[in-house]
Formats: sequence, C-alpha cells, structure tokens
Amino acid sequence: MCWMCDHPGSTIDDYLDHLRSVVDKQGWATQFVKDNRTPYAYTIGLHEHELPELLITGVSPQRAERVLNSVARIAIRDYAPMPGDRIQLPAGPLLEVVTVDHPDAHMNMAMAFYGPELRALQLVWADGSGRWPWAAGFGDGRGRQPVLGIRAA
Repeated sequence: MCWMCDHPGSTIDDYLDHLRSVVDKQGWATQFVKDNRTPYAYTIGLHEHELPELLITGVSPQRAERVLNSVARIAIRDYAPMPGDRIQLPAGPLLEVVTVDHPDAHMNMAMAFYGPELRALQLVWADGSGRWPWAAGFGDGRGRQPVLGIRAA
C-alpha cells in the first residue's frame, strides 16, 4: 500500500516531509510508481551526494528496491556508474546504465526535491537469457522494460 493511502488526510507536502526524513536517515529513499503499463521505481537523495538518481522499469517493488539500493550503495561507497557501464550484482541481473533523457517526465518526487538540475540514470536489466530490451526475443515476449534514454556509444 502507498504512504498516502496509509495516511488518510495527508498532503503531498506531508509525503515530501516523510521522504526527507528517510533521505536524512538513510542517505536516499526509493519511490515506486505503479504505472498502468509498466511499473518503475527511482531513488531520491543521491543528488545530495553529487550523484545522479537511479531508475529501473518493469520490475516488482521488492526487486526494484533491492537493485536500486545495491547500486546506490556502490555509487556512494565505490564508484559513480556512468552511461554504458555494465554492473553485475551478486544474485541479481546484469545491468547496463543508460542516461534518462527526461527525468522530469518520470521522477516527480525527485523533481520536487531537486528541480531542473536533477540528473538520472536508468538501470536496464538483461533477461534470464542475457538479452537486452533492445534485442529480439527479450523476455521471451513476457516482459516489458521501457528504456528512457539512448544507450551510450
């Protein structure tokens, strides 16, 4: 259930205050969006570490949180992912990093915090057969993973 649903009578400002407390306590928060076509999730708070926010599409809230948190920890502790990088998570999918062309179109809560300076990277995942969403046969026709930018050369 969503935070606003669990807190009837709350406002967007109340929710932003809640997100701020999570970011202050943990370093970042994750925001899941249940889109009618394809769900997605993104981080809020990496901008404060001078890093781009992260976004993932087409996965469950639990998997999104696991992947986003894993890569956020890598970004803060080890290195900042760059477009074109491939990241293999332990017990997770192979990821390729793609610049999000229009974060303002997808990341409303992060935009509320950081405005037009917001930069974002999408974590594009390979399916179980190692195929990317730009390849024929991706997801055996079951999965949908919109890519919100152009791959790095």
